[in-house]
Amino acid sequence: KPPYSYATLIRYAIQNSPSRKLTLSQIYQWVMERYPYYSTAGTGWKNSIRHNLSLNKSFVRVPRPVNEPGKGSYWMVD
Repeated sequence: KPPYSYATLIRYAIQNSPSRKLTLSQIYQWVMERYPYYSTAGTGWKNSIRHNLSLNKSFVRVPRPVNEPGKGSYWMVD
């Protein structure tokens, strides 16, 4: 298990993306690609990611542009 908090993992994922914003599923993907532990760790960590995104004031939800198909909002670091 990586020695980082979920908030830190989220921040790394967003800050390392070219657009500096990611959807929830992109954050999950980033974490699993860099830390294979999470690929086999069940689903509890995903609940923790969502919990951190919604409660941590340094993460901001950004609506998806109308001309961009897909599901969910983007998340950015404030």
